[in-house]
Amino acid sequence: MPIARSSYKWKRMYNGRTAVERVNSRIDLSFGFEHHFIRGKAKMTLRVGLALIVMLSMALARIKRNQAEDMRSLIKQAA
Repeated sequence: MPIARSSYKWKRMYNGRTAVERVNSRIDLSFGFEHHFIRGKAKMTLRVGLALIVMLSMALARIKRNQAEDMRSLIKQAA
């Protein structure tokens, strides 16, 4: 290991990894990419990119409406 597991830097990096895994899980389960019928790297790249844009735009809309506590929710509407 280039970074010791007992260091603070390793803990920060590991916490970042778990955040990325949560995003990957949301893409797989909520946006339906776990069981897909898409063929071709270009098509898949486009659809995953669109899914990420939707996630970020929903979070931005909630922040603009002072609903930051619901920023990660896909269910609640941004009223």
